[in-house]
Amino acid sequence: MKAHVLENSFGIENIQLREREVADLGSHEIRIAMKAASLNFRDYLMVTGNYNPKLKLPMVPLSDGAGEVIEVGKSVTRFKKGDRVMPTFSQNWIAKRPYSDDMRKSTLGGPLDGTACEMMHVPEWAAVEIPESLSYAEAATLPCAALTAWSSLVTMNQAKPGEYVVVLGTGGVSMFALQFAKMLGCKVIATSSSADKLKKAEALGADYVINYKEKPEWAKEVRKITRMQGADHIIEVGGAGTLEQSIRAVRMDGVVSLIGILAGSSKELNLLPVLMQNVRLQGILVGGREAFEDMCRAVAANGLKPAIDKTFGFAELQDAIKYLKSGSHFGKVVLAGHDTAVP
Repeated sequence: MKAHVLENSFGIENIQLREREVADLGSHEIRIAMKAASLNFRDYLMVTGNYNPKLKLPMVPLSDGAGEVIEVGKSVTRFKKGDRVMPTFSQNWIAKRPYSDDMRKSTLGGPLDGTACEMMHVPEWAAVEIPESLSYAEAATLPCAALTAWSSLVTMNQAKPGEYVVVLGTGGVSMFALQFAKMLGCKVIATSSSADKLKKAEALGADYVINYKEKPEWAKEVRKITRMQGADHIIEVGGAGTLEQSIRAVRMDGVVSLIGILAGSSKELNLLPVLMQNVRLQGILVGGREAFEDMCRAVAANGLKPAIDKTFGFAELQDAIKYLKSGSHFGKVVLAGHDTAVP
């Protein structure tokens, strides 16, 4: 069985495609022939040692993927051979409230081996059935990016029709948030420094777009659009570099969902506006399996299709990570063509 392995030290260049033994299957485990995987910014941080410099190596990267069940343990009841499934990001997070130690120790792509492999095995409670309307490549984009967006707008905050949602940038989480917000009847404001990406965001359903390269004080534009009230929800993926503007852009009693750190993780910040406007800063760390299942039902019912920017071959993981880091993508970057010899 082939797998991409980060072996002795961090760095994209240190990922090697290796032969690995196929482990014995536990009684409550399922074996999955992986058909596709997708990349998140976390994967880049993990591989380069910027996420957890104490991470024990070797490790198989990537947290998101999709495949076919090819073997089940003797006590498995949730799945059967031939089912199409996606492993969950946090293997032990089932319901809404996670237990911190269980969650941190059971995430794919660090510390557990991830989805950049031909075959993997997971506990039966740590996988979700793929919506029939989606291909393996499309399904591979759901476990982290889509569920994070869903948690921001549904599980944690219950966005309502007519509310304004601001999505920062045009990466995977933000574009899923755009699609879910439109599905919920919200008005979406998308930001980007690329005119081309903003046109794509409009095609995906964005009601308003702001080029923050042309209008760096983009919070003022959000207030103009919302008749000086501010947005109800901000999907904040930038982190320290954009949080101040997000706080300015949100309405009184609104929510800023803290998801990413693309623009840094630390900066001096004036918290007075948070206090005076009753703003809620909500950290979002993906979600549990039950929320994932709820989201998949919504995806199927509404015919939602993930925005996939580019697909790389299974052997091209290094190139895929470099492309993700460049920020050139719109939506998701996918790794497909896993050449698995299915028994």
